[in-house]
Amino acid sequence: MSALHDVARSKGLVLATAESCTGGMLAAALTDPAGASDVFGWGVVTYSDDAKVALLGVTRASLRDHGAVSEEVAAEMATGARSRSGAHIAASITGIAGPGGSEFKPEGRVCFGVADARGVQVQTVEFGALGRDAVRRAARDHALGLLAQAAESAPA
Repeated sequence: MSALHDVARSKGLVLATAESCTGGMLAAALTDPAGASDVFGWGVVTYSDDAKVALLGVTRASLRDHGAVSEEVAAEMATGARSRSGAHIAASITGIAGPGGSEFKPEGRVCFGVADARGVQVQTVEFGALGRDAVRRAARDHALGLLAQAAESAPA
């Protein structure tokens, strides 16, 4: 069992995920250990904009004004996952795993959100053009770290 699971279990925390570019890799990592159902309640892959709107309540205005790969959308994804799942902590991932990207949103840019009772925190990481698989793995691992930090700092 991972340290994240141990902390979440000891504090009675339930986790949720909302993913785009990682396609469920974060949820898979969280549900891999036996007994994960004690701490993982819900996960959703919202690869399309329509899915982000319908399942998480991401606003069309945020998608239009900032794009799917933005801290604004990551925040709305995490907030929507937390509120709709009833979890204590929810993490979101949206990014450009590649190949491709643009001058303004390069390959390897990933935005993260973590929502808990204190609000939502966002972060953008530029992993670089590592290749699709490497960016997706790096994003998953980074999100696991963000969830661990949120669980550690959550009140018991």
